[in-house]
Amino acid sequence: MSTARLILATRNAHKVTELRAILADAGLDFELVGADAYPEIPDVRETGVTFAENALLKAHTLASATGLPAVADDSGLSVDVLGGAPGIFSARWAGTHGDDRANLELLLAQLGDIEEPHRGAHFACAAALALPDGTERVVEGRLTGTLRHAPAGSGGFGYDPILQPLGETRTCAEMPAEEKNAISHRGEAFRALAPVIKELLN
Repeated sequence: MSTARLILATRNAHKVTELRAILADAGLDFELVGADAYPEIPDVRETGVTFAENALLKAHTLASATGLPAVADDSGLSVDVLGGAPGIFSARWAGTHGDDRANLELLLAQLGDIEEPHRGAHFACAAALALPDGTERVVEGRLTGTLRHAPAGSGGFGYDPILQPLGETRTCAEMPAEEKNAISHRGEAFRALAPVIKELLN
């Protein structure tokens, strides 16, 4: 019997690697493929106003286009003094989608005068599962910390080099992948989604 295929609704290679590791650790025995396996399917416009809406939008689009179960996440950084921004705009904060360096530099410039006690922030993630029949589930995770004044570390991606989780002396980008996954917003959300995937797909 062939292994069931589950699509990760992302073309971000970092995310595919990270989610594959998280779901494998959760004991899911599925063939996990990124959206790159289906180049004919156009990228989904993220028109939702919450992480959950965008995650469901991506998962449903992939599930209906391929006839296979799809999982998707939408995640970002919410900064306390910015009222929760960049939030759903995290990946395009500097104007161009996915320009991690520009996004990070703009955010640091905006927070230049903000002192340590007020540099609180958290990563948020909504993880969604959608089946071709329209069934859907969504769960959320978060990782709370403070923002450094300068990037540190070469691991991870996005805003990882400036978020230092509470109780940590390192940024997310300075932590080994396994350690980061164990506490990350994405790890928390997908670990919570794993039993739901098992229940609905078995």
